[in-house]
Amino acid sequence: MATNGKIGLKEAVSIGIGGMVGGGIFAVLGLAVSLAQGGTPIAFLIAGTIALVTSYSYVKLSLAYPDRGGTVKFINQGFGKTTFSGGINNLLWVSYIIMLALYASAFGSYAPNLWEITGNVSLDTHIYSSLIVVFATVINYYSIKVVGKIEDYAVIIKLIILIGFVFVGLYGLKDSSNLQQLAIANWEKPIKLLTGGMVIFVAYEGFELIANSVPDMKDPKRNVPRAYLYAVLFVILLYIVIAVVTVGSLPFSKIAEAQDYVLAEAAKPMLGNIGFTIITIAALISTFSAINATLYGGSRVSYEIAEDDELPHELTSTFWNQPVGLFITAILTLILTNALQLESISTAGSIGFLLIFATVNYVGYKKAVEISARKWIALVGFLLCVIASIALIVQQYISNPMGISVALAIVVICFVMEFFYKKSERKSP
Repeated sequence: MATNGKIGLKEAVSIGIGGMVGGGIFAVLGLAVSLAQGGTPIAFLIAGTIALVTSYSYVKLSLAYPDRGGTVKFINQGFGKTTFSGGINNLLWVSYIIMLALYASAFGSYAPNLWEITGNVSLDTHIYSSLIVVFATVINYYSIKVVGKIEDYAVIIKLIILIGFVFVGLYGLKDSSNLQQLAIANWEKPIKLLTGGMVIFVAYEGFELIANSVPDMKDPKRNVPRAYLYAVLFVILLYIVIAVVTVGSLPFSKIAEAQDYVLAEAAKPMLGNIGFTIITIAALISTFSAINATLYGGSRVSYEIAEDDELPHELTSTFWNQPVGLFITAILTLILTNALQLESISTAGSIGFLLIFATVNYVGYKKAVEISARKWIALVGFLLCVIASIALIVQQYISNPMGISVALAIVVICFVMEFFYKKSERKSP
């Protein structure tokens, strides 16, 4: 494996943490509380456990098949360039688009808070969501270097603010009258805790970005396992404590009322309007940087899939000196953002990534001897993802049939599209 030694352990961990702690936690925290109530920290732990077990397969596959294509390459190694692998890789691209819609929706939910602070008239949330996608797309077309710089600064800012929120919040809990909400009596039933964890599973999906950096990593045999482990464990702990502080600081009625921007509301009991403002700004920076980075990543995924002959080769062409997939990704993001509710977007994204991670775990199991992996760990990861997917589909179909219908329709379209593409390729000379 050729390496230019640019990325050390610290940078690799930052990539993983930056990928996970994007806009996800700001978008789905209120949704998680609405589903799991006092058991929200347990819901985050369940989702984090699946991410942690899955990261084992990613470690082994990253070391065996180092490639900037990451997940796309792992799936092709396991199944060849077939209709199935193409369908799953198409689902990966669409799941990135769903994540973009989630981040844009979160930005739109937090943006009106600035006008509440300043006393000005607010606009419809969809206007904010759409404008930020357009702005981020323009930046991606203008300069990739600017995208990288924004992400570097945004990761530092959002982590400082979130860790500050955690410490101030934990200190403030001793005087909180809502601490009893965390008692087991206020937890939802186990199936709802599982469902709650799976709906917000999208908050963990970014760890797989470490795989794309492996070809440029120093001492990969030592640093790759540590990068995945440290990044996922740190984020699990961070999310659990944020959930504890939020549920312990605000009554459930207030959390429900401010569901789309609950993290900002949770800062009020401790820091008043200053805390509300700081967290609002952190949310806007985080979701904007996540949109910026995911637009870049999504366009590269479509390019990789087309290069592997699983999407039309036209997607390897450029439009204004960037992959044409960037423009397509932005347009589809705008459509999803304005067509779906936050819960439906989150559900569709979680189902997409659970199916993708189930497939990667299966590749880890299938290639266990070749990649020096323990079969049983990869198999446990596969089963956990499958069970979680089924539980999410069944439970959410009762309360959110639209979200499940959209998610399943997206999965079917990805495979049908690949089937007809492969069929047309076989017919062409």
